[in-house]
Amino acid sequence: MDGDSVVVVGAGLAGLVAARRLATAGADVTVVERRSTVGGRVRTENRDGFTLDRGFQVLFTAYPAVRRELDLDALDLRFFRPGAVIARPGSRSVLSDPLRDVRAAGASLRNSEVTLSDKFRTLLLRQHVGTRTESEIFRASDRSIRSYLREWGFSEDYVDNFVAPFYGGITLDRSLSTSKRVFEYTFKALSEGRIAVPAAGMGAVPEQLADRARDAGASIRLDERVTSIDDGVGEDRGDDSVRGRDGGVAVETEAGTIAADAVVVATDPKEAHRLTGIDSIPREARSCVTQYYRLPEESVPRTGRKLLLNAGDPSPNTVVPISEVAPEYAPDGSALLNATFLGETALDRDADALAEETRLTLEAWYPERDFSALEPVRTHRIEFAQFAQPPGLHETLPGVRAAGGATYLAGDYTAWSSIQGALRSGREAARAVERDR
Repeated sequence: MDGDSVVVVGAGLAGLVAARRLATAGADVTVVERRSTVGGRVRTENRDGFTLDRGFQVLFTAYPAVRRELDLDALDLRFFRPGAVIARPGSRSVLSDPLRDVRAAGASLRNSEVTLSDKFRTLLLRQHVGTRTESEIFRASDRSIRSYLREWGFSEDYVDNFVAPFYGGITLDRSLSTSKRVFEYTFKALSEGRIAVPAAGMGAVPEQLADRARDAGASIRLDERVTSIDDGVGEDRGDDSVRGRDGGVAVETEAGTIAADAVVVATDPKEAHRLTGIDSIPREARSCVTQYYRLPEESVPRTGRKLLLNAGDPSPNTVVPISEVAPEYAPDGSALLNATFLGETALDRDADALAEETRLTLEAWYPERDFSALEPVRTHRIEFAQFAQPPGLHETLPGVRAAGGATYLAGDYTAWSSIQGALRSGREAARAVERDR
């Protein structure tokens, strides 16, 4: 690829992986990003000494693309403990993986929320998914998560009290109408690896990818929006100044025109559809609101670095004492919690009302504690957190070459909605450009 020029539109995870791999292969790579920071949907801000990720996001260390594309040691990860705390008014119980969390094995075995039969089936399911690869899981026949678990014989109580809030947090779909493929692969990843956040916040992930792309020779231009892409425009106009070799592409930005041999569109799904017109790019969204709270350190509930799942009510779906997992997320003397509310209706709710709901929920779960000092720090309203993944959707997703010509796609919407899908798509898009040049 020596001498070829490639424009990557978007500095999210997929775009940054594609940029690094193309630059390493010898291409002249320019990344154009409309925001003032890299990361796309994976971003972190700092406010009043708190580290606030945009929404509740975590790394699954067992994802193959995470291990391949990231230096996990350099990210200085802070780890959650396996499992979760199932909470309802006046009741909390621990459910964990006794094979990976020996300290919680006794509490998990005594958990009355889950029958012995459910625990046995969970071990069988773990063995089942452990023998299958990502491609095998996503090529298999499909149905909803709820239907899949019924076929396995899990009780409705187990599904409603544990799976619905836990996987509601992963898929942003507490109804469990999402493809069972997503459940199987994330269940596999949870069985084989750990959940973590970088000490500096999830924004450290794209920052590391950006540094690697720059080290490989790519340039990253921030605060510059791409307005249109004209694939082969130079051939139409007979003007070599606005095209790359073999026709190439002209990438129009707010700052001018960039001529290139190829372009990788690595934006969010809605923007990718606008730029390419490809109708198979999914645009139905899963929404959520994540609210962060400050509490005096002595007032925070201790969960043993586990999530709190709301078994009694869908709102909020989860509460996470995030600074118990990553103390760096909060200044000395304070603790940081977050709560996640699912669905479009949460987007329009008043921030004070959401905070009051979280306070009342915590008081119901911990009647012996006082949460009157709970104070909202930041509210993230995320209209497009994921694209919806109903059963059968994955067969309809576009491939990285779907645009044709010298235009390529990179984004989780070419695979499945996840950090794994985003990172993998960046690699696959770069490989397609290399093979076609």
